[in-house]
Amino acid sequence: MKKMLRFFLLLLVVLGIAAGIGMWKVRQLADSKILIKEDLVFTLKAGTGRSALGEQLYGEKVINRPRVFQWLLRVEPDLSHFKAGTYRFTPQMTVREMLQLLASGKEAQFPLRFVEGMRVSEYLKQLRDAPYVKHTLADDSYETLAKALKLEQPEWVEGWFWPDTWMYTANTTDLSILKRAHQKMVKAVDSAWEGRADNLPYKDQNALVTMASIIEKETAVASERDQVASVFINRLRIGMRLQTDPTVIYGMGESYSGKLSRKDLETPTSYNTYVIAGLPPGPIAVPGEASLNAAAHPAKTPYLYFVADGKGGHTFNTNLASHNRSVQDYLKALKEKNAQ
Repeated sequence: MKKMLRFFLLLLVVLGIAAGIGMWKVRQLADSKILIKEDLVFTLKAGTGRSALGEQLYGEKVINRPRVFQWLLRVEPDLSHFKAGTYRFTPQMTVREMLQLLASGKEAQFPLRFVEGMRVSEYLKQLRDAPYVKHTLADDSYETLAKALKLEQPEWVEGWFWPDTWMYTANTTDLSILKRAHQKMVKAVDSAWEGRADNLPYKDQNALVTMASIIEKETAVASERDQVASVFINRLRIGMRLQTDPTVIYGMGESYSGKLSRKDLETPTSYNTYVIAGLPPGPIAVPGEASLNAAAHPAKTPYLYFVADGKGGHTFNTNLASHNRSVQDYLKALKEKNAQ
């Protein structure tokens, strides 16, 4: 009887030691860092159980002790309530922190940068190439986009999507991102339109965006945007053609090779402001906030001309003779720069 009692006591001691070692291993795993050396985007499918999660983590070399991992989920059941989604794991993360992330449902955010000065067609191409976006647009035509977004003005597509860094989670649709960008642009244009200066020669909001897009393409210097705007406004008021190269380039479409010739400037298109009077029929790019503000509040100047000064900005003039001298100065500076 005594021998049996001693055996059971010894067994209990052995089991206690084993349990203690097991708990130590579980705690050690929980507090150890995951094995990745760089950020990892990890997708957990709906319906994944504890065993399948452990196998996936082991298979993607995030953990190296799948059996101990299963014990961790039993010992700390709060860590086993993970949610389906796409998450971002970082190298400094512990196993416990990783499981807490999976339980939180805080999915990874991905950036998509829409830059001012680009065309909407370029935005659509970026969307096609963006990771984890769910594509629903049949094609990238403006007609398809206008129809899918149910735009109030179907012809107002170019220029009407706010330039920004848009964050999204996996399986976000292309349309939802574009809708956010469009709605923000509509709100910004509404604000600019309501607060615009008096007596500007714009027939509607699209004309304002068109002017802003031309300003956007003509200068990257924020401090001179309102002066550039003043030149074009002054020309419109006296019936002088805008004669701005970016409109010619836009009208040429795919035939533009990177250089404008005299023939290009003389070839009629609906956007060639060397040929047509007034503004082109629509925007030529997506304007940023500064260009919108400049179009809505142009400076009050007598300027009718401007040309690059060779230093990143422009020289403004009131008459053709002065403008021609500025052009020669620019060409001289450009020649000297190329000779260095």
